Amino acid sequence: MRLQNKIALITGGARGIGFAIANALSREGATIAVADINGEGANAAAEKLNAAGGKAFSFSVDVAEQPSVLKTLNAVVAQCGRLDILINNAGVGGNTPFLDTPLELWNRIVSINLTGAFLVAQACARQMVEQGHGGKIINIASLSGQRGGNGRAAYGSAKAGLELLTKVMAVELSEHGINVNNIAPGAIETDMAATAHDAATRAAYNYLIPMVRYGMPEEIADAAVFLCSDEARYVQGHTLNVDGGFRTAGLMFGARKAPMVSA
Repeated sequence: MRLQNKIALITGGARGIGFAIANALSREGATIAVADINGEGANAAAEKLNAAGGKAFSFSVDVAEQPSVLKTLNAVVAQCGRLDILINNAGVGGNTPFLDTPLELWNRIVSINLTGAFLVAQACARQMVEQGHGGKIINIASLSGQRGGNGRAAYGSAKAGLELLTKVMAVELSEHGINVNNIAPGAIETDMAATAHDAATRAAYNYLIPMVRYGMPEEIADAAVFLCSDEARYVQGHTLNVDGGFRTAGLMFGARKAPMVSA
């Protein structure tokens, strides 16, 4: 129960990595505010947490719209009394080649994954500063923001910006006792991956991952629990890759590294 009596807001918490983090923080004693653009999904997620013995509330939010962000934060504070933890997880994927990326798609991905993360983090940080008791902010970045990859012009740029934003936040918010860190997932076994990743994509990922498997949402959640706990009180402005060694790896060969796609 490392997070007993803490209030945690999780954006994009209705499913996938967001829900896995909500579940893990709930097991550690936190009260969970599940916020998602899918209000029905947020309701269902909160009901699951409550049925498992936790304490959770649901909220609808569009992170790309500042009025929606402020309304949601005010509702969370009114319901729960304060805010101790933010998991800045809401985002959308993108896999369009650079030459084919229309401005509309670029703007949508950046507005949600970077501007939206900024709006939520700024509003929540202001609340934490006003409370005067510090806090924890975890931004969910991505390996795609660290390495060049096919189709990641908009998504990768937004996540790279989020990683730098985290460093600036960490520097400026340290005086207020607020820890700000990133988690950068690699290939994770989510519903989106199950539908979007074909056999060739999976083979390509597994070839580049030393552990030769996709991660599970619960493995991202375990990292989030650590960064939200007092055990990480001196971790500041750090990006924790949870990617099976993907970013670390160089040349790899051997029995486990067969050709990516057979002829």
